[in-house]
Amino acid sequence: MVRAEAITAPEPGPELAPEAERRPRVLLVDDDERNLLALSEVLEPIASVVTATSGRIALRELLKDEFAVILLDVFMPEMDGYETASLIRKRAQTARIPIIFLSAVNKETEHLMRGYAMGAVDYVFKPVDPVVLKSKVAVFVDLFELRQQVAGQAKAEQELREARLRAEGERLVYERELQQAQLRQAAILEALPLAMYEAWLDDEGRLNRRFIGGDIAKIAGDDTEALGSGALRWCDRIAEADVADLERRIAGSANQSVTANYRWTRRDGSAIHVIDQCVRSSESENIWVGTLIDVTAQRELEQQLVQSRKAEALGQLTGGVAHDFNNLLAAVLGGLRLIEGRVELRGRERQIFDQMRSAAEKGAELVRRLMAFARKQELSPSSIEPRALRDSVAGLVDHALGDHVKVDWRLADKRLRLYADEAQLELALVNLLINARDAMPDGGTISVAIEPVAAPDGRGGANEWLRIRVSDEGDGIPAELVERVTEPFFTTKEAGKGTGLGLSMVAGFVEQSGGAFDIASEVGKGTQIDMVLPATRLESATVAAARPEDGPERLVGSVLLVDDDASVRLILSEHLRDLGLEVAVAEDATDALRLLESNGYRPDFVLTDLSMPGMDGFNLLGAIGERWPDIRGAIMTGNPQERVQRCDPRVSVIHKPIEFGELRRLLACT
Repeated sequence: MVRAEAITAPEPGPELAPEAERRPRVLLVDDDERNLLALSEVLEPIASVVTATSGRIALRELLKDEFAVILLDVFMPEMDGYETASLIRKRAQTARIPIIFLSAVNKETEHLMRGYAMGAVDYVFKPVDPVVLKSKVAVFVDLFELRQQVAGQAKAEQELREARLRAEGERLVYERELQQAQLRQAAILEALPLAMYEAWLDDEGRLNRRFIGGDIAKIAGDDTEALGSGALRWCDRIAEADVADLERRIAGSANQSVTANYRWTRRDGSAIHVIDQCVRSSESENIWVGTLIDVTAQRELEQQLVQSRKAEALGQLTGGVAHDFNNLLAAVLGGLRLIEGRVELRGRERQIFDQMRSAAEKGAELVRRLMAFARKQELSPSSIEPRALRDSVAGLVDHALGDHVKVDWRLADKRLRLYADEAQLELALVNLLINARDAMPDGGTISVAIEPVAAPDGRGGANEWLRIRVSDEGDGIPAELVERVTEPFFTTKEAGKGTGLGLSMVAGFVEQSGGAFDIASEVGKGTQIDMVLPATRLESATVAAARPEDGPERLVGSVLLVDDDASVRLILSEHLRDLGLEVAVAEDATDALRLLESNGYRPDFVLTDLSMPGMDGFNLLGAIGERWPDIRGAIMTGNPQERVQRCDPRVSVIHKPIEFGELRRLLACT
């Protein structure tokens, strides 16, 4: 008997592998190769036969593949059939494979029972009857094939169920995403002032629109129902000036699409701006589909931006003009004061002189108003008692208001003080009273109320606020003009009766003071204007300087005057000499430094212009302070811009045209 430790049957080649895999397999275990060969020939027609010459090789083969049945010889060296069957049954992978024992001896019941106990399903005794063996093995092969078919069908059904579940899950995900997308689109459409329509051209060449989506109510307002029922055609309310352009675009559209921007009038008379975008339908040359978008808010923002830029540009221009004009006024007023001090005028000469001075002072006041409009004026806030403000303003306007206009003053009981520039506040209040008078040509009552209020929107903190409300009984201002009355040079008065700077100046002053300005008006019921300003309970430390005392005042001994304007140098130097001071002049910073360095000249005070070619006044005083710290200095300017407000607080600033009482206080010895 020859033992073999390897499978004796030849393994199928690669080209036979697919067919072998499709046929059931039978594991034939016997230590006699002759038996293996003979039995393989018997079983090959019904199954693929794998042979093993020992139990150990059989166990290894069972790990590689599935088998329909195992034919196991009982008596084998090393490991007999019973031991091999026991190990096969202990493995979960092979425990259910049928085992048929092959035996040439031990046909007693005791041995048979032992075989069945080890997991055998049948016995075949040697010499083997081929028909019997083939019949018995065929039963298990058929069962294996049936089991494989059932398992394959179950697997296919499971895969089908899983595929259906995946498909259903994906469908639910897609439906959910689609629903969310639709909800988002609906929310976007609802949030936008947009309406969708389909339209057709009528005989007049106009589009008759039928609205099919969006929210036409947000665009059309009270006209929505009429548009929906057909009682109103959309094209009937398009501004007449825009209709021709829209019809021309539609008639001449070669690219099948039209975009137009036009105005549409609502039932209440208000006009909105609409962007109309439509395309020609592919179904018919006469059918269009499109959208309407309300862009009124955007248009208003654009207009506000344009107006803001115009105001900023005008403010910059005003600042530059104010500088040059104030230099001229400084020379004129300074010269007039010198003449007044040196020449005795009588009669008609005095009248002419007073008219000249009055005209120059009005010019200076006009510049201040322009700077207030441009938010560029220098403010000196102080604590203002409301009753004192009332008395001051009443004294200024009582005669101007006339006999038919009365002013009803109502002041708060609380001990609050307005905190603002007193002169500018008086000017603003006078402007409002004059405007209220002009709004009541037949006379009436102007109410002025000063009372505590809450902080304006966006202004937090613990500050207190006072509101000055000026109300009249005049004709009122149309709603479409209320927003424009604070624009520079815009006026509702007749030509020649208003500059358009009054309310603009007032609004600019209130804004620059950190307050809030508001206008409310109704045609036929009058106008109400509010100025909300900061308030304080204590007298401010920045109260305007007191007027010079009549008594003698000791001034500095010498002054270096620096200004690039020859007329200002001449007039101002003469005035300083009239004060008894020693005066030296320089036309710019370079000339001033050269004078200080060349001959050891050391004035007590340097009075310099701010804007000069080359080094400006700030840098000049800085250079002087570094080398000669004992020399005091001050800045003159005709253009009080932000830069002046940010200068060193230890440097005094005096504005042109110069008030000589203020200049005298500036030159006083400390």
